[in-house]
Amino acid sequence: MTELDSEDFKFILETWHAGFSTMMGMRLYAARASSMIIGKWESEAGEDTEDMDTDHSSYPKEPSNTVNRLSKRAAYDYETVHGIINSTSVLHVSFVPPSDDTNPAPIILPMIGQIARYPKSDDDAPACYLHGYVSSRLMKVSSKAQNSEQAGLPVCIAATSVDGYVLALSPFSHSYNYRSAVVQGTATVVEDEEEKLWENSKNPPTKAEMQSTRVLKVEIATGSAKVRAEGPHDDKQDLQDDELLKKVWTGVIPVFEGFGEPVPSTYNAVQSVPNDIREYIRQENTRRKNDAIFGAKKDGPGK
Repeated sequence: MTELDSEDFKFILETWHAGFSTMMGMRLYAARASSMIIGKWESEAGEDTEDMDTDHSSYPKEPSNTVNRLSKRAAYDYETVHGIINSTSVLHVSFVPPSDDTNPAPIILPMIGQIARYPKSDDDAPACYLHGYVSSRLMKVSSKAQNSEQAGLPVCIAATSVDGYVLALSPFSHSYNYRSAVVQGTATVVEDEEEKLWENSKNPPTKAEMQSTRVLKVEIATGSAKVRAEGPHDDKQDLQDDELLKKVWTGVIPVFEGFGEPVPSTYNAVQSVPNDIREYIRQENTRRKNDAIFGAKKDGPGK
């Protein structure tokens, strides 16, 4: 059985219900804890150094992942890249179909996934795990790539969260506060049953459920992130226009994803929402709101 060592998240796993036996159910609650039903993710933030290329817990800069525009906002360390992916509700997974496919256009799919580390794996590096139906197109293409003696299916995974609307004096200077991450790697189908399971579930998935669901493991080759967390930046000429300053409001409207009041199912037999779920919702909503407001007040590198 896969280990889960995030203390902040164990209480959620211990109260999980049968209706959430796949990653889709888990994903909603996995955002903050950076742990998942498949494998375990361990933060590998290295020391803050000027040369991130020498940090063993960072992705090396290569042509495929180097941020060129506004490079001061770029990050390549595991903690930032993986943290953005693990706190984003929906990931977008893109791949190019094989040459014999009837539709040769590139494909982008919204999916649920988490970056994790499976301790029994020969490769100790973190990987991104994605789940889907056994007969879905992505699963079929990935299996075909493996069966043809390829290393797997090349994929690109993107995650983006908007943290604020940035309003400036000029429409040209309006912007978003955001966190975005992109990783590239090779996807293979997970065959090890233990790697697909998680501990502490009160009602583990049945054999039939496991057979109908496949899990992809994306071994990450490159990755990078880009973050804007700051107020507006206007041209010097506009900042010297007193009339304009008095007429146009400037600042940041914080944006954050939050959890609402839990709605019981029609067959729910538990009288009240468990305290651990309520506490998780309270903590998450507070953290996300505070993060968005903090970014709005922060000074950044500017344009």
